Amino acid sequence: MNEQVQDRVETCVNRQDWPFQKTRKIWGLSLIIAALGISGVPPGFGASSLPITLQPEHATPGATLSLTGKGFGSFKSVQVNHVTINGIPALVQRWEPDLIEVKVPFNTTSGPVEVVAGKKKLLAGTVTIVQPHIESITPTETERGTLLQITGRHFGRTAGSRDPNTMFGVNDVVIGGGVVRPRRWTDDRIEVEIPANAMSGDVVVRLASSDPLPDGSCCAPVEHVVSNAVPISLIPSVRVDPVSGPAGTKVVLFGQGVGAGKGPTDAVLIGGKPATIAQWKDDVIVVHVPLGAESGPLVLKSQGRERTLTDFTVHVPRATALMPPSAPIGTLLRINGEHFGFYSESGSTPYSFMDFNTGENRVEIGGVPAVIYRWNDDRIDVWVPFSAKGGHVVIYRSANKPNQDGSCCAERGAVATDAGNFTLATPIIESYEPKSAGLDEKVTIKGKGFGTFLKTAEHTELGLNQKAYKRRLDVEINEADTSATVLSNVSRTEVLFNGAAALVQSWSDTEIVVTVPHRNLYGIGKRGEFFDNLATGPLVVRRGSWDVLPDGTCCSPKKWMTLEAGQFTIEAKGLPDTGYWNNNRPDASTNQ
Repeated sequence: MNEQVQDRVETCVNRQDWPFQKTRKIWGLSLIIAALGISGVPPGFGASSLPITLQPEHATPGATLSLTGKGFGSFKSVQVNHVTINGIPALVQRWEPDLIEVKVPFNTTSGPVEVVAGKKKLLAGTVTIVQPHIESITPTETERGTLLQITGRHFGRTAGSRDPNTMFGVNDVVIGGGVVRPRRWTDDRIEVEIPANAMSGDVVVRLASSDPLPDGSCCAPVEHVVSNAVPISLIPSVRVDPVSGPAGTKVVLFGQGVGAGKGPTDAVLIGGKPATIAQWKDDVIVVHVPLGAESGPLVLKSQGRERTLTDFTVHVPRATALMPPSAPIGTLLRINGEHFGFYSESGSTPYSFMDFNTGENRVEIGGVPAVIYRWNDDRIDVWVPFSAKGGHVVIYRSANKPNQDGSCCAERGAVATDAGNFTLATPIIESYEPKSAGLDEKVTIKGKGFGTFLKTAEHTELGLNQKAYKRRLDVEINEADTSATVLSNVSRTEVLFNGAAALVQSWSDTEIVVTVPHRNLYGIGKRGEFFDNLATGPLVVRRGSWDVLPDGTCCSPKKWMTLEAGQFTIEAKGLPDTGYWNNNRPDASTNQ
């Protein structure tokens, strides 16, 4: 309807026989418009046309510009329908009768926006072209993999399509010449994660723009508007493991480019105090938490740069339970608690099992070193040694203070943790019944302080697990120089009938029940020697254990605490039916 009215008006205006002067023509045209009920000036009359809303009024190259109004008509072709910004054609993305969306061209400048639809030319207003600008980046020196925040202005509302192959291009960030995809993008703030392959250099924000081809069609190659450059320095990433532990804990720094060797001013600080340097290579640093260390930042000083890697928490070991509180030698004593650290971490290698250096880590029972069986951060198990005495159970963790250059050691010491009081029980036999019995009959031994029955056997030695890490070829089950003889005394809780072990049926702290063995009744011996009558002999209960050697290593030969209950006679009862020996082949006399 509006187009028909416009045609009628133009016809009236252009008629050559119009009877009035130019001024009268305008007044007459106004009367015609009023008579037709039309408000405003027809679109063909330029800047005073129907109102058009332009959003945004400030835009960067490549941004989407929205024009909202009336009378745009339908899109026919890029030759008939187009939009210019200060005279530069813009790429049309959408054209509706009341809405047009275009891309701000790459080379345009601030100026008027004009819509052309056939013969119509509509002035949509004026747009101001702005450029992206970085005000600051945080941090300016950091590791790869960290989050970089870029603050500034005129970055645009979005990074654009996530598809880098889109015809309109994608806004991005360049760090040291490498393109980085953003995690978060707003008009004044961008967040990106620095990739592992990024290099030190300049940080710039690039806004992609795609213009139409000369014929108005899509699209010219994507070009980028680049912001100002802000330098960033990327330093080698360093991983710290662990980030907590008691004094003496081995802390390893894994990285690259930290320096081939320790310089005179290089150091590792924990809570402001220097740690003892055990090893320093370009890709690994091994240190130990010093005596008196406190929780705080772990700082690496290397190549003239000081950087905080993480916060390190210094724990204090604490014991919460000791079980059992009373027992004889050879008992496995359990200490529960927290922050005991680990046993073999006093060496200089990154991994504890490579050198298995226990340092001065130990447990003492009444001042006598116990045999370490298991040492975890929350639990320590030790065998009560043969020479143990009653008293306090104390856990010692060795640590030191370094010299000024970080080497070991200006002071050596240990952190002591009291785990409680232990009472050494002495086994006593009060009675045993019967004094004689046949094969497989039960014998009950009563008393106190027998402890618990140990179901473990040592067919090898305690240190085998340590030797296995050293790739030794001489670790054998058998004793040295006796390859034909298997280790004897493999048990540590046993009852002997004249030297022959009995089968234990039950074992408590006050009562032991065993069955009479067969071996002594038939005799025992070896080539050239045989003892055919061992039926009568001592009934013995014994427990075995070891002592730690004077140099702190494990262990002395097994030692025994032996209790003799009295003499016992194995009766000739329970023997097999002698008929079996006389006729051991019943099928030999059969007719079948």
